[in-house]
Amino acid sequence: MTQLPIGTVFGTTEPAELNAAKLNRHTFWCGQSGSGKTYALGVLLEQVLLRTELPILVLDPNADFVRLGEPRAETDAATAAALRGLDVRVLHSTQRDVGEALKVRFLGLSVPSKAAVLRLDPIADAEEYNMLLRINRFAEGFDESTYMSTLRESSNPAQVQLAMRIENLQVMEWDVWSRGALAATDVIAERPRATVLDLGGFTHPSEPKAAALAVLEQLWVRREERRPILIVIDEAHNICPPNPQSPVERALTALVQLIAAEGRKFGLWLLLSTQRPTKIHPNVLSQCDNLGLMRMNSPRDLLELSEVFGYAPEAMVQASSSFVQGRALFAGGFLAEPAFVQMGPRLTIEGGADVRVPLS
Repeated sequence: MTQLPIGTVFGTTEPAELNAAKLNRHTFWCGQSGSGKTYALGVLLEQVLLRTELPILVLDPNADFVRLGEPRAETDAATAAALRGLDVRVLHSTQRDVGEALKVRFLGLSVPSKAAVLRLDPIADAEEYNMLLRINRFAEGFDESTYMSTLRESSNPAQVQLAMRIENLQVMEWDVWSRGALAATDVIAERPRATVLDLGGFTHPSEPKAAALAVLEQLWVRREERRPILIVIDEAHNICPPNPQSPVERALTALVQLIAAEGRKFGLWLLLSTQRPTKIHPNVLSQCDNLGLMRMNSPRDLLELSEVFGYAPEAMVQASSSFVQGRALFAGGFLAEPAFVQMGPRLTIEGGADVRVPLS
């Protein structure tokens, strides 16, 4: 049984270890701002990389994991060499202007996902939606470089109307589209040890959601291949909120619900990290069988955690309100019994950091 050392059992020198095999259950990772949640998540992901062959996909809105393959100076030589030898691919939003660019294909989206990006309703916008459907059946006649000109120059008024909508929304001007370049879905399909999608540097607020929608949709479409992958969604409230507002948010939330409900048997395993359980869609939260909980002060959140995660004793959940930074409660399938843990040190460099207050 492969164990993942993440620190020590609180108050002892006994190693705290999680059962790697039980990452085939969805995991909820939670802690309020300043609790050390992101740092602790990095500790776990490093051990998954070093001690398993499970590929990791990280949706990273704050660039916290973009240096996941870079050892710290104090990491021992053998471990540092092992980390440097891992195939870690980091795809950056174009505003970062570093490394590989994070791109996805507009034409690779399903019709409902394209419609969500274009704010098309199948009933209210019946003519344009129907044209999108009909065009999709002949997708081989289009590519991203000619898509707009083909629509615009068509003798069919519905195609021209669709072109006008796309131009008015300026969707094709988004930096996220591949336009023939390598797409993130291609990289993920190669199954590197880790693929980190740096989502935070796009200009339009819907671009990171469109990127997430494209990669998760492609994983779902290819689910029958049954190729395991750990899908880490940091700041998951941005991806599957309880009350999604925009069409893209609704499409993305519905897809995450589907993966949460049915993805486990296909090897699509979620690890959702956020500050509060109430910020995650309840249909997703209820599917999580593992819990990592750091400091949490809100009585409402503590009550919900106790109700949803019945395998975590209420007294232990309530105790999280007094946790210092780096202390956590772990419960669920990935350890024999609930335990308080003092997280160990990171082995790689943490990408994001708080902005310091200017002092005299």
